[in-house]
Amino acid sequence: MEARAIAKYVRMSPTKVGVVLNLIRGKDVNEAFAILKYTPRDAAEVIYKVLKSAVANAENNNDLDINRLYVSEAFVGQGPTLKRFRPMDHGKAFRINKRTSHITVIVKERA
Repeated sequence: MEARAIAKYVRMSPTKVGVVLNLIRGKDVNEAFAILKYTPRDAAEVIYKVLKSAVANAENNNDLDINRLYVSEAFVGQGPTLKRFRPMDHGKAFRINKRTSHITVIVKERA
């Protein structure tokens, strides 16, 4: 059995989120919470909430034991990009891409 949680349209670059997700993939849930709590990145706060939601889904919807859960999959997909323009001198303009992410965390019970 598995439980998942998804956060969509998070205003953070998928590259930056992926760095933090690599830290918790395959770890026990309690260890993952500890890692995220002390990781000094903005993405860690969002991933903490997604992981907390996945654990709650596992407990309430699937009746899984919290103490035996681990992060089986954690991945990020790119959401829509907000395109903004920055005016420059001599009538030029440069585009700024404000990227969004879809974060998915899947927890499973160890056998």
